[in-house]
Amino acid sequence: MRSFLMIGQSNMAGRGYLKDVKQIYDEQIKKLVNGRWHTMTEPINFDRPTSGVSLAASFAASWRLKNRNDQIGLIPCADGGSSLDDWAINGALFENAIFHAKVAQRSSELGGFLWHQGENDSFGGRSASYEEKLTTIVNAFRQELNVPEIPFIAGGLGDYLPDGRYGQYFTEYREVNAALENFTKSNSNCYFVDAAGLTANADGLHFDAMSLRRLGIRYHAAFVEKNSIYSTLENELELVSLLQDRPMSKSEKAALLEISFAKGEISLLDLESQL
Repeated sequence: MRSFLMIGQSNMAGRGYLKDVKQIYDEQIKKLVNGRWHTMTEPINFDRPTSGVSLAASFAASWRLKNRNDQIGLIPCADGGSSLDDWAINGALFENAIFHAKVAQRSSELGGFLWHQGENDSFGGRSASYEEKLTTIVNAFRQELNVPEIPFIAGGLGDYLPDGRYGQYFTEYREVNAALENFTKSNSNCYFVDAAGLTANADGLHFDAMSLRRLGIRYHAAFVEKNSIYSTLENELELVSLLQDRPMSKSEKAALLEISFAKGEISLLDLESQL
């Protein structure tokens, strides 16, 4: 299994509305829960009651298109509202991510870091030290996990931020994006993914579900091409449909029915008749 560490703040944890997209379900996509691998369902990264669709689901599903005989594991450690200072070395978020990544390394090969963070460092002069702080954090992650060469993929902040409900707090989002780009250009195996053309939920703060599907595809393109992605990919929407409409196996369909029954969405009679 190849595993990927999800780190950053709410847009990595995912705040896309579950009702807005079809779910991605694949028994070969796992997520780490209580130190064990379980089939991925969304929300993947349940850091808040508002957690929803994450970019990691479409990243993993895209990876599976290229690796049909292999499993992929997601290690959810993002935390909404967190700043770079919250991710400082020896802090709670850093130590938590290291712990879970090391658990994952017992049964998988760590393949990369998926990072999206910066909204909470986009005001009050915080952007000026963003690149320096991020460099220190990334170097520490690589050293602690003994993975000096694996990719670190960082996504840009949305251009919608200044116009949303909390726009007054994002006066420096362009500076943060510039710092992210500079960081990826200055460090080996680090790639930037632009948020060009992506849109937000009604709050103007979080990417909507379809945008997160598209962003995950861009993250995977950066991973495969070993290069930064600075624009919309030509086939994004087609790929989203392909990933969401993947034919499911009999056991996958049965598992989803069991989940629906356990949630009280269908009756026992419906469950047994459909099985």
